[in-house]
Amino acid sequence: MTTAHPTSVPSVDEAVTPPPATVGPPVQLVRIDSPIGRIEITADEQAITSLAIERDGRLPRDDLPESSNALLESAATQLAEYFADERHDFDLPVNLVGTEFQRAVWAELALLKFGDVSSYGAIGLATGRPTAGRAVGGAIGANPVPIIIGCHRVLAANRKITGYSGGSGIPTKVWLLDHESIAHA
Repeated sequence: MTTAHPTSVPSVDEAVTPPPATVGPPVQLVRIDSPIGRIEITADEQAITSLAIERDGRLPRDDLPESSNALLESAATQLAEYFADERHDFDLPVNLVGTEFQRAVWAELALLKFGDVSSYGAIGLATGRPTAGRAVGGAIGANPVPIIIGCHRVLAANRKITGYSGGSGIPTKVWLLDHESIAHA
C-alpha cells in the first residue's frame, strides 16, 4: 500500500491527508538545464511530486508542455542556486509516495545535509533493518525527488559508489559528490 506524505525537507514525518483522487488539471512541470543534464520537476499546488534527471537525452514527460506554478519556479531557482554553489539546503515541500519502509529510508536521507555522507548499512540500521542492504538500495533508488533529498550522499561502507539511478548513473553521482566535496572511491 502506498500513501502520500507532503512535507518540507528535511522533515518527512508530517503527514498530510492528500486530496481525493479526481481527474485534475494537466501535470504542472518545468524543465531546467543543469551541469548534469536537463532536469524535469513536477508539482501540484502544494508540493513537489517528482524530479527527474535526463537519461539518454530524454525526460519522462518530454511529450508534455511546460506548465509552471509558484512552487515550481521556486524549485527551479533553488536548484540553480544549488548548482551554482550558492545554496546548500532546499526549502521545498515534497510529496513522497511510497511504502512505509521507503518513507523511513527517505526520512533518513533527508537528514543528510550538503557534504554529509552515509552508508547503506547505516541507513538500514537507522530504519531498524540492519541487514537489508538491497532493500535500502532499492528504496534509495526509488527516491522521487533526488538532489532535493540527497540520495547521492549514500555510499558503500568503504566509500565506493555502487550505483545511481538518476541521469547517467554513476557519472551523475560522481558529479554530485564532487560538487559537495564528498570523498569517494
